Amino acid sequence: MESLNIAFYSDSYLPAVDGVVSSMLNFSGELERRGHNVYTFASSRWGKKGSGRLFLYPGTALKAYPQYSVALFPYNSFMKLNNLSIDMIHSHTPFMMGFSALIAAKMGKYPHVSTFHTLINNRSVIEQYYPKNKNLKKFTSKYLWLYTKFFYNRCNRTITPTKTMESFMNRHGITNTSIVPNSVDIKRFNPKVGGSGIRKRLGIREREKMVLYLGRTSREKRLDVMLKACKVLSKRERGIKFVIGGTGPAEQHYKSLARKLGIERNVSFLGFVDNKTLPHLYAAADAFCMPSTFETQGVVCLEAMASGKPVVGADFMALRELIRSGKNGEKFAPGDYTGCARMIEKVLNNSRAYTKGAVSTAAEFSIERTTDELLDTYNDVLSNWAIN
Repeated sequence: MESLNIAFYSDSYLPAVDGVVSSMLNFSGELERRGHNVYTFASSRWGKKGSGRLFLYPGTALKAYPQYSVALFPYNSFMKLNNLSIDMIHSHTPFMMGFSALIAAKMGKYPHVSTFHTLINNRSVIEQYYPKNKNLKKFTSKYLWLYTKFFYNRCNRTITPTKTMESFMNRHGITNTSIVPNSVDIKRFNPKVGGSGIRKRLGIREREKMVLYLGRTSREKRLDVMLKACKVLSKRERGIKFVIGGTGPAEQHYKSLARKLGIERNVSFLGFVDNKTLPHLYAAADAFCMPSTFETQGVVCLEAMASGKPVVGADFMALRELIRSGKNGEKFAPGDYTGCARMIEKVLNNSRAYTKGAVSTAAEFSIERTTDELLDTYNDVLSNWAIN
């Protein structure tokens, strides 16, 4: 394939660290390594300026999650695309920057693919992130999926990271789909990375076990299930510590719940975790827990597996597809905190037995493999574009 000029559009970007940002950084790095050019158009806080191939559009921060911002006037981005000789637009979110990509593709007659990263119509998401006014919230709940279908059906291709999500989208009226998994950097996240410094900083002794959660501290992530599992385990296992990394609108709620359950000494809330610390944090853990019923793939689960850690997760949506019981982790019924506790105890009692399977699973989602699949999708879209 000849060298491509690709424009990434996203409402989520650094310093926020989430699945969308990780996916963009992994793909852009590998695409450029192969000789392609990636230009990123993203929203940012006021006062921040882009440089080189990064174009930032100032916006207002979300009160519920101040790391994110909503760009206010990104619609002139299409004026830059001609000068960059863009071949393909790839949007990663459907909001202000995504809609800007849609307009740019229409006006400039560029092929446009978009990745469906997040279940934006999830009830918990609407409750936390969208307008607090009851009438506006009701309006949002009613029409958000209609907009979602409008947006993705006007793209030349909608990328979904898993078979589970492709089936979900097809059932709900979005059929122009291809599966391209998000990637994990298996060179950066691997079993050889050291985590002793993190454990020492957290006061976790050598014989104690550490269970990690990493991601948004928000209601849809169902951290209440993990905290209640911690309560169950604390009654019979003194040497297990739970560590929660990440920020979000429900952080204080979960801290209050930990106090109410009487497990403050067993749980550490780290808040925002910087990018450099992530590999060492995974390395410090003995197991990773993801109680969410919200995941479209679970990039943090892949990062944990690449680090050689078993994943205990809810048997639901993409996690059902990713976690292979007895090999790379264990699953429990969604919302079942006693089942969650039982599976955590199981993997901790023999965590090394899962290491090979976890690392092997992560290798299936290496940056090199998934970028091959992304380029195949780009090539298919460009071929159809040329014919039409």
